[in-house]
Amino acid sequence: MLQLLRTAGLRAFSMASETYTSGTHSAAFVTCPNDTVAKDLARGIVEKKLAACVNIVPAITSVYEWQGKIEEDNEVLLMIKTRSSKVPALTEYVRSNHPYEVAEVISLPIDQGNPPYLKWIGEVVPE
Repeated sequence: MLQLLRTAGLRAFSMASETYTSGTHSAAFVTCPNDTVAKDLARGIVEKKLAACVNIVPAITSVYEWQGKIEEDNEVLLMIKTRSSKVPALTEYVRSNHPYEVAEVISLPIDQGNPPYLKWIGEVVPE
């Protein structure tokens, strides 16, 4: 029991002592036409240190207006974790390597999260 309390106390102290400034990192989202494009983009993004991690979410349905028509397509979503300062370079990489005429690249600042995970993003993605 003492060991369990000691472990819990150390973990709580470790998490509390790690600081994170809201907005330092961002979660970016990119839609892709298929798994092949999604995997190619994800690998390139991580290899070029534009993000620490890219999750590939299969089988989403997108409904949108394009050139005056309502469209519905099956797509694949990339969920990208990166430094906010890297979003412009990430956007340029996606625009240069994506088959869509207008590639979706949107990002939201990360306000809070698991401190060790946020620290890891900062260690993997250089400023």
